[in-house]
Amino acid sequence: INEDILKVDLNQLTEEMNDGRPVKVVANIPYYITTPIIMGLFESHVPVDNITVMVQKEVAARMQAGPGSKDYGALSLAVQYYADPYFMPRPNVGSAVIRLQTHVDPPVKVKNEKLMFGIIRASFNQRRKTLQNSVSHDSGLGISKELIAENLEKMGLSATIRGEALSLQQFAEFEDLV
Repeated sequence: INEDILKVDLNQLTEEMNDGRPVKVVANIPYYITTPIIMGLFESHVPVDNITVMVQKEVAARMQAGPGSKDYGALSLAVQYYADPYFMPRPNVGSAVIRLQTHVDPPVKVKNEKLMFGIIRASFNQRRKTLQNSVSHDSGLGISKELIAENLEKMGLSATIRGEALSLQQFAEFEDLV
């Protein structure tokens, strides 16, 4: 199938070619579109059992990074929400094969997955800003600074906390309060 992976309807393709059954994705994809491809697979809810791709070692590290590290970001949280990452590095190589085993059920329950990832993206778009400032300045979310402060307080978190300090569970809890 000669199609642009970022433009093709993968759900329709899976339905037509595999009767809607879960598929395994194995690829050596161009590094510059690694994140859009992986996020496209996850966010469109294509029935994927697992994804095994060659990625830059730094991207694989970002996928499995935890709160507080410099590699932690929106990609880390998305991958951890949708899958368990298995990282297979080779010594002295700038690439790594990573296998993302998709979850049967996400590790956290949220009312609005799209809203949670909007909050996550806003939190990491300007890493040096507090969560309160970065999320309240995202006009697409429409969440006031006051509501954010109130919800952070309910969660027992400082009003000056940055997104990089929150775990997936905390982002889910925050989304639930909005």
